[in-house]
Amino acid sequence: METRRFGRTGHQSSVLVYGAAGLGGVTQEVADASLKQALDAGINHWDTAASYGHAEEVMGPSVEAVRDRIFLATKSGLRTADAAWAQINRSLELLHTDQVDLLQVHGVCDLAELDTVFAPGGAIEAFARAKDEGLTRFVGITGHTEQAPVVHAEALRRFDFDSVLTPLNYHLYTADQQFAEDFDALCALVGERDVALRTIKAIAWRPWGGDRELATWYRPFTDPEDIRAAISWVLESFPLITGLATAGETTLLQHAIAAEAHRMPLDEAAARLAKVQNYETIFV
Repeated sequence: METRRFGRTGHQSSVLVYGAAGLGGVTQEVADASLKQALDAGINHWDTAASYGHAEEVMGPSVEAVRDRIFLATKSGLRTADAAWAQINRSLELLHTDQVDLLQVHGVCDLAELDTVFAPGGAIEAFARAKDEGLTRFVGITGHTEQAPVVHAEALRRFDFDSVLTPLNYHLYTADQQFAEDFDALCALVGERDVALRTIKAIAWRPWGGDRELATWYRPFTDPEDIRAAISWVLESFPLITGLATAGETTLLQHAIAAEAHRMPLDEAAARLAKVQNYETIFV
């Protein structure tokens, strides 16, 4: 699997990042098998969160066994320093480690939420403390919605984050000119500061209509060729992106691995995605 330099951290990260949201409701056996599948495919960057059900707990045994082979990231979405600090320490216990590589302020989707994070007694104090005390090597920020690139650019002006995790897919970038301009501006800023840039929602197709058939909170592409086109488009369009998170559904991991290994040329991927029916934003 291709690796790309994860910003100034220096880590050579697999371009697929294991997105652990799909482990929130699976058995230990399923989690073990999925993480082994990822590792065997060359995925050396695992990303989880305290809010992903019991994902951290079922990841713990695998993390302990391969800790020296992976770049480990988790997140806290709590907004006060005391609450975030307690959750960070709980995550370390569940993950069977005394240090993660990357700790992220989770789900900062608008400027009001960013203000809350940076208010006196806000969560950013816990993240800075965690880095100072060696609980994490690096600190990042994540978020959803079309506003995320603007919010994350502003976050970089307020704090020296080491990484950004923001949404991107073909529809978001090509159907929304403002989003494209904002994303390009964020790319310029992270490039200037040597901040690692990862993306999410590459294979998001549309919101669910009716019952959810998979663990993802949005309806993803499930056709292997659509997945191949979507992942190829992100990786081939933006060499600055160090990696994209796999969808939070264990049964789709095999398709992401195959898509990365056998990418479509950019023009072919774009042509296929341009023909997708009912392709919509998931941020509703």
